[in-house]
Amino acid sequence: MHNSTNSSVDLAAGLGTLVARRSFLRYSGAGLAVGGLWLAGCSKDDDNNPTAGFIDVGTGDTGILNYAYALEQLEAAFYAQVVAGDYFKNANTSAAEKALFTDLKDHEAIHAAFFKGAITSGRITDSLQPDFSGIDFSQRTTAAGSAKMGVLNAAMAFEDLGVAAYNGAARFISSVDYLTLAGKIVSVEARHAAAIRELLTQNTFVANDVVDLTTSTPNNSGGTGNLTGTGMERSKRPPVVLETANKFLAANSKLSANSFA
Repeated sequence: MHNSTNSSVDLAAGLGTLVARRSFLRYSGAGLAVGGLWLAGCSKDDDNNPTAGFIDVGTGDTGILNYAYALEQLEAAFYAQVVAGDYFKNANTSAAEKALFTDLKDHEAIHAAFFKGAITSGRITDSLQPDFSGIDFSQRTTAAGSAKMGVLNAAMAFEDLGVAAYNGAARFISSVDYLTLAGKIVSVEARHAAAIRELLTQNTFVANDVVDLTTSTPNNSGGTGNLTGTGMERSKRPPVVLETANKFLAANSKLSANSFA
């Protein structure tokens, strides 16, 4: 992968072209809790290397771009299945929610296509295989007593994870131009997360589980609560993010990021 400024500018231009074609950010942002996920046990042979047999994203800027590309592939596959599923097709699903999920599908497809074009050398597979067996695509939200996540709950998990992933990976990016591009994409992912959270529960788009901010009264009601924290989005390093992401990837598509602990 080339790290020159000209190459990075060319990539930015390429993203702009994709955006123009797909009406990027057509909607306005509305104004990670992943329950029940568990880590699969490893065999004794793998005790010293829990990621043996996984696809490693690599090193340097190429490794981070691969990492982002993998996550965007996963999100793109999820939203493609959402719009093909029974929840989306249900006559009771509002036109507004259908429009939102159509936009999210398009955005994630744009992101995945961008990274595919950006990584000119050392790119990981373009065909990661998801495993969405833990998601019920017929249910808007997780049904009472169900072991499977509803569409909105899963979407929140993916979007919160994506924002934390970009924020946690930024420290490993060497190219200023790539860092700028990542900042632009994570701002879109944050809009996604806020929109989904507001559909689930109002006034949770800046809840303490995603933003480092604590008040002594719920939502700082009346502006009288005592605030603590940085007010910044929470971040997660690549290996932590992949512990969750791998739960939604098939056995031959699980990922590691051994250079970015």
